Amino acid sequence: MRVRDDTPPTPRGIRVALIFALAAERLSAYYEHGQWLTEAQGATLAADWLARSKNSLPLGERRQLSALSNQFARQIAGQLSREAGLYTAHEMTEALDPNYHSELAQTMLAECEKLLDEGATG
Repeated sequence: MRVRDDTPPTPRGIRVALIFALAAERLSAYYEHGQWLTEAQGATLAADWLARSKNSLPLGERRQLSALSNQFARQIAGQLSREAGLYTAHEMTEALDPNYHSELAQTMLAECEKLLDEGATG
């Protein structure tokens, strides 16, 4: 997920977007297959996502961000009905396209920012 201009993402922006993208993947896997991704699967997905955007992070940090995305995805699933969760997962996945605008996804992105900030201080 990127801002719609040509400025490169900041390191913090990359981390927030990674939490968001991984949470979307986790929710999709949960609703489609009834299983949560493991920490290792999340860290591998993080590496793949980062490589596509020509970025990288150390394994330890990818694992930390993966854990935050897991926490966020489970929180969403625990608070929403199945239909609302499916809709949220779909919106988040669609919002990975920079041309797609979703107020719900923007709200979720702001929550990912809070999680990153809390994870850095706690």
